Amino acid sequence: MPEERFGHYSTNAAFELAKIEGKSPLAVAEELAVKIRTSKEAGIFEKVEAVPPGFINFFLKKEVLAGNLKEILKKREKFGQAFSGGGTIVVEYSSPNIAKPLGVHHLRSTIIGQAIVNLLRFIGYKAVSLSFPGDWGTQFGLLIAGYKRWGDLRKMRENPIREMLDLYVRFSETAKENPELLEEGRQEFKKLEEGNRENKKLWKWFLGESLRDFERIYKLLGVKIENTIGESFYELELQPLIQDALKRGVAQKGEDGAVIISIPGSQTPEIIQKSDGATIYTTREVAAIRHRLKKWRADKLVYVAANQQTFHLEQVFRSAELLGYAKSGQLKHVKFGMMLGPGGKKFATREGRLIPLEDVLNEAIERSLKVVEQLNPNLSVREKGKIARAVGIGAVKFFDLSQNRQSDIVFDWDKMLNLKGASAPYLQYTYARLKSILRKAGVGRVLSIKYQVLGEKEFGILGHLIHFPEAVENSASRYEPNHIAEYLLKLAEKANAFYETTPVLKAEKELKEARLALIQAVAIVIKNGLNLLGIEVLERM
Repeated sequence: MPEERFGHYSTNAAFELAKIEGKSPLAVAEELAVKIRTSKEAGIFEKVEAVPPGFINFFLKKEVLAGNLKEILKKREKFGQAFSGGGTIVVEYSSPNIAKPLGVHHLRSTIIGQAIVNLLRFIGYKAVSLSFPGDWGTQFGLLIAGYKRWGDLRKMRENPIREMLDLYVRFSETAKENPELLEEGRQEFKKLEEGNRENKKLWKWFLGESLRDFERIYKLLGVKIENTIGESFYELELQPLIQDALKRGVAQKGEDGAVIISIPGSQTPEIIQKSDGATIYTTREVAAIRHRLKKWRADKLVYVAANQQTFHLEQVFRSAELLGYAKSGQLKHVKFGMMLGPGGKKFATREGRLIPLEDVLNEAIERSLKVVEQLNPNLSVREKGKIARAVGIGAVKFFDLSQNRQSDIVFDWDKMLNLKGASAPYLQYTYARLKSILRKAGVGRVLSIKYQVLGEKEFGILGHLIHFPEAVENSASRYEPNHIAEYLLKLAEKANAFYETTPVLKAEKELKEARLALIQAVAIVIKNGLNLLGIEVLERM
């Protein structure tokens, strides 16, 4: 989206052509501009200009911009759908370990993943939302051993997640002084793998309580993951997979008896079975790739995972390709940076433990309640609570989604909840102001307007509205929700400047109707954009 003075669209194509033709970029740009002005498509442009050092700027006619306004008012919640894609994309995100609360470190994967699912569905893909929780491995042997030693049934029933975490931490700390306990934990997991009835019953109990707690936090966060398939699902497939890899010569046994896959171009082989015969996380991930592609007939698998997982996932992806389970290009790692605490340091943990995501979200809601009480103290307690929840959760989400996902970001409450800054509350408040004008005017759906009465300020907004489908397409195709966020902030800035300097309700009839139509269109686009980011809009604040 170029700046307004550079037209509604701009291209630097002349620079590339100039290299081929041996001419100056400006000379090529002027030649192209002449051809475009005389083409069949020239009718949509008010002006096509070549400017130094070689750019071509396109200015759309006012009737084209007005036609887009009518399209917004007609399509409403469907405006922006580009339908660029078809097919099925499985998106794996969140994927926490069971027996622990969702931590603040799960936030980025969870909300970036959900936004990507929303965007892909909006432009025509069948997007499968999937979580792959860690529900298998030696750590559950340690937890079972800890429960058998110190478990308290009453505490477990009162607060199962906290009790499981306490038991795991206690067992791990005690094992530092008494290493023999680790062997006890390994034996308990071995019994679980072999189908021991007591251990399997405990494991299922821990799993059920964990999944219920995850779902509770997802609901608070406004996230809906339709499919949850944990590591344990693939346990029976692992030995056949290992034998298949050996039979086809993709894997070999090392000197220590471990089964490895040599990755071309990598100095590090990938282990799929340890020397003691145990499988590892990689083995389950490769089995999951085969299962997902088959189950959903997926065209692509997308993994929303931290930058630190880059090497590991590259190894897993190449292993799956070498085994013939996936084709080149079918597996995509959508990377993201760390969420850092104030001052740019890693989030401080309490007593060596993670910070529960629920604590962060509740604090966001509490802080938002103070903002709501300042804005509108006459609202009922219930209404204030509802608004505070939408503002607080929205603030946390937008703060993350508005930034480049690959960068580390520093958690900042003041920026999150700033009503005048680049924040969700700013966008929500803008939307509420626009809806307030429409309520006062008693406006229903508007389809017929006389655009000729509109001025430069209005057409400045119309020139931005026309780019919404492009922002959607860029965000979806690049798996980068920040393009939507940046677009919405600029739209809100224009809308607020217009609102504060231009009379709407007191304007003469035709101008009033045209301006109300514009306000309605802006509100529709802000709502559509925030919904794609998983952020709730508010009719009043």
